[in-house]
Amino acid sequence: MTEYGRGQGSEPWHPEDPLYGDGGWGGQQAQQGGQSSYGGQPQHYPQQPQQAHQPQQSEYGDWGDGGQQSGYDRQQYQDYGRQDYSGDGQGQPQYDQHGGQQYDHQHDTGQYDNGGWGTGGQPHIPYPADPVDPYAQQTAGYQGEQPDFYGTPDAYPPPEPPARRSADPEPQTDWDPGPDQGEAAFFAEDEDDDGAEEQPGGRRGRADRRGRGGKNKKSRNGVACLVVVLVFGGGLAGVGYFGLQFYQDRFGEAPDFSGDGNGEQISVRIPKGASGSQMGNILKKAGVVKSVDAFVAAQNSNPQGKSIQDGVYTLEKEMSADSAVELMLSPASKNNLIIIEGARNADVYKLIDQRLEVEEGTTAGVAKQNWRKLGLPDWATDHKDVNDPLEGFLFPSSYPVAKGQKPEEVLKEMVQRATDVYEELGVEKKAESLGLENPWQLVTVASLVQAEGTSHDDFRKMAEVVYNRLKPANPQTNGMLEFDSTYNYIKNQSKIDLTLAELRTYDNPYNTYYHRGLPPGPISNPGEEALKGALDPTDDGWYYFISMDGKTSKFTRTNEEHQRLVDQWNASRNN
Repeated sequence: MTEYGRGQGSEPWHPEDPLYGDGGWGGQQAQQGGQSSYGGQPQHYPQQPQQAHQPQQSEYGDWGDGGQQSGYDRQQYQDYGRQDYSGDGQGQPQYDQHGGQQYDHQHDTGQYDNGGWGTGGQPHIPYPADPVDPYAQQTAGYQGEQPDFYGTPDAYPPPEPPARRSADPEPQTDWDPGPDQGEAAFFAEDEDDDGAEEQPGGRRGRADRRGRGGKNKKSRNGVACLVVVLVFGGGLAGVGYFGLQFYQDRFGEAPDFSGDGNGEQISVRIPKGASGSQMGNILKKAGVVKSVDAFVAAQNSNPQGKSIQDGVYTLEKEMSADSAVELMLSPASKNNLIIIEGARNADVYKLIDQRLEVEEGTTAGVAKQNWRKLGLPDWATDHKDVNDPLEGFLFPSSYPVAKGQKPEEVLKEMVQRATDVYEELGVEKKAESLGLENPWQLVTVASLVQAEGTSHDDFRKMAEVVYNRLKPANPQTNGMLEFDSTYNYIKNQSKIDLTLAELRTYDNPYNTYYHRGLPPGPISNPGEEALKGALDPTDDGWYYFISMDGKTSKFTRTNEEHQRLVDQWNASRNN
């Protein structure tokens, strides 16, 4: 319905209609044969310049003829989708300064007549400005045929009704690794090009545009999801693991074995000054306990746990921490190398070889070649006629020595122990106050006291005997020591029945029956009590001593008193 009323012909297209300019639904082409879409009459596109229109003359003849055309068809409306050629004789459309087509409106006020319609000069009310037709500039067909605007391969597809329209395809990226990259499509469906339907106008579907050339581009959304799951899953697992470890370390019980062991014995060396955690680490590495924390807890809970000393312990593998602590507190577990007081170095070397399970003489060879590298103090070196520079420095004590250690390591520890004790007792400082030349001589005196004394109660009196006999002008020995122990040392023996003939005829610096004064060096490794006796001798005038039972000694001031004791001892032996 228009403002002029209903006519016999079809209604004109309105400019706001979304299908304005289409050739019909579904991409159908204009009717062939020059039939116009308005009233079935052909549309004329004259090829020659037109004459000016006569407003009163009908373009199609009298309205009464044929009775097929409405009075609207006489009016010179601008056909939507075609160009109006004005009377400029050029046959070309005119454009304004903005690029739009200009339409000649001189015919807009055409008159209606001959049909009983009003013949007055009522002007025609114009429609709003027509939208620009994107195909208006194409050349019209010849012989009354309308051109096919959608037949070319590069043309846009024809418009579709609203019910058949679909959303635009998603933009595709230019990057494609290609099929040779081994990409896998998780949770993705392959795009089937064969199933793509041909669209009207020779255009293929969206799937064909996305997968052109037969190459299917697979979705990577599944791979991305998998990566995210793995990352977050791994992170959660790591947080959970470390959280559990933190909880167990702070609040859980420490891992521990049960029982007294599996029966497999093992020797474990605990160094001097080791803390509870250090002991636990050593025992854990040896397979004795299961965790350090369990051992530390067991040691702290035991009232005597802190009294565990350094040394070599014979334990069993896979013991509970409580059992390990109890066994280490028992003397039965100790398996240290024990160096007794007064032992000679020759005997100590053999003991070390046996403990280390090396060939006999190995440790003695190391001591002879490397004695300067074992930590002796400066005052203990470079003395004349010394039989063994290490004599007197393998301090009597308990040492954790086990198979696998080197002789140098064991010897260094013993020398260090002796040096520490000598420094602690003030050997270096007190030597001169006792009438000695150096600390070396003080250690030598202590070794003599250790070798001749039979008990700790004898050491101070024995030290006085040594100092009194060393006086050159003493009336009893004239500076001669005459100790059997010095002769036995150089002979590497321990005899009691020695004759004066062999004692006084053997020329050796260590034979105090042959040479005055002290021997060149110590003849044994004195203990702490012997050292203390040498540092603090009695002052009772003792020159002689004799052991009647091998357990105690009797001391005298004169030779006559001493000889009576000797006779008694010989008489007891003959009986």
